[in-house]
Amino acid sequence: MDPAPLYRAVRDVPDFPKPGILFKDIMPLLADAACFRLAIDGFVEICRALPGGPPTKIVGIDARGFLFGAAVAYALGVGVVPVRKKGKLPGRTESHAYTLEYGEAVVEMQADALAPGERVVVIDDLLATGGTAGAALELIRKLGGKPLAVLFLIELEFLRGRAKLGDTPVTALLNYP
Repeated sequence: MDPAPLYRAVRDVPDFPKPGILFKDIMPLLADAACFRLAIDGFVEICRALPGGPPTKIVGIDARGFLFGAAVAYALGVGVVPVRKKGKLPGRTESHAYTLEYGEAVVEMQADALAPGERVVVIDDLLATGGTAGAALELIRKLGGKPLAVLFLIELEFLRGRAKLGDTPVTALLNYP
């Protein structure tokens, strides 16, 4: 896959959400049908090439991971499971707290979302510090799932978020050093 069109579709927004931050805006990429298809096809290709075959479930992280995760799950013919912020899912849930730069956050999955041994790929839009993706991996393991890979549209390499994801393979379609 040639990522050049995807790089061109990501817009830099300086000083958002606060001064000194260079925000990577993916909304132009999502709005461009050809770019969105290219990103989904890239994720699907990675999933199909996994050792042992594609996953049985895709876990999408709140909220833009839902967009990519649902489309990839549909293309693969597998289920999609959301990881949400605390208090957003009905029924019995499992939760995992993790540390942010200035505090703590909690994410949840429905307790019956995965069967033991289920092969899972996590998808999100951006890998920054790795806290949310790391929490998603912990939830998958707590529910008995087997994480095969974590996929991102964008990785901000300078934040070293990959280090929080342990030995689970990480792939990003776009990398910013």
